[in-house]
Amino acid sequence: MSLTVQEICDLLNGRLEGDGSRLIEAPARIEEATPYQISFIGHPKYEQFAATSQAGALIVAPNFKIPSGAQSAFIRVDDPYEAFRRVLELFSSGLAAVRTKSGIEQPAWISNTAKLGNRVYVGAFSYVGDKVVIGHRVKIFPGVFVGDNVMIGDDTIVYAGVKIYSGCVIGQHCIIHAGAVIGSDGFGFVPGKDGSFTKIPQTGNVVIEDHVEIGANTTIDRATVGSTIIRKGVKLDNLIQIGHNVEIGQHSAMAAQSGVSGSTKIGKNCLIAGQVGFAGHLKIADCTRIGAKSGVSNSVSTPGGTWQGIPLMEHRQSLKAHVIYRNLPELEKRVSRLEKRLQELSSDD
Repeated sequence: MSLTVQEICDLLNGRLEGDGSRLIEAPARIEEATPYQISFIGHPKYEQFAATSQAGALIVAPNFKIPSGAQSAFIRVDDPYEAFRRVLELFSSGLAAVRTKSGIEQPAWISNTAKLGNRVYVGAFSYVGDKVVIGHRVKIFPGVFVGDNVMIGDDTIVYAGVKIYSGCVIGQHCIIHAGAVIGSDGFGFVPGKDGSFTKIPQTGNVVIEDHVEIGANTTIDRATVGSTIIRKGVKLDNLIQIGHNVEIGQHSAMAAQSGVSGSTKIGKNCLIAGQVGFAGHLKIADCTRIGAKSGVSNSVSTPGGTWQGIPLMEHRQSLKAHVIYRNLPELEKRVSRLEKRLQELSSDD
């Protein structure tokens, strides 16, 4: 597929400076782009490439200063990141192919009590259980297990190897990537006097609201009672563990290898970096940001804060503590010298 720069500019509702007749065939990184490709500048560190880039067009902010001698056409938009995302989607033939798939491949097993909407795709070796309800234009790729009484909303994509246990509810326009497990048992056991463990039945489900994306090999446990809830617009990276009865507020995002223990409630618009661990039964305020490899053992009650570290500290305090930590070897030497000097002074007396 190819589009002119002017056509792309019109689709983005941008303002063009330069030759709008150039043909664009693909998006690319600004350092590598050719005259038939488009890129963008969304961060100051990439502004240096504007003068030398061979890109046919660059997407930039409204106030971007175009350097003299630049060879690209420039499309000014309010948000270059979002505009380039739309360009990626526009040129993504793979995504277009996914969205146009339909039909039932064989072998696949679909219960005669399941209800499928229009233009549904079910890939080979998939299993769709009793009383499942699948909305319009849903795509279920090969090797997916959909348990009894599951509901999947319109336009949701479920990639290969996903397991959705019975009774779970998936909203509209969701994407669940390969290998994710939705609705496995929560980690609930009662320790006995003899040291053994007795399993607590996990009778709840998982509810995933609309426009949620769940990364590959992420697991979300069903509730002991009630529901584990992933609210509208949440984005979960690969390899995340969400425990039973957890609730993640709308439009929050969490990076890979983070884990949330049971019954913790994370507010809306939170940003959680990679390898963050949450203890159970906590409440995290809206708009909280938590840095990578942090350990969250207490609730965060003030909205909008930035936190870091183990134990968790306000970000600036954490930076100061980290400086001290890095200097501990030198501080230890200084303390040793002072102790030695004190001993010498004591012996002189």
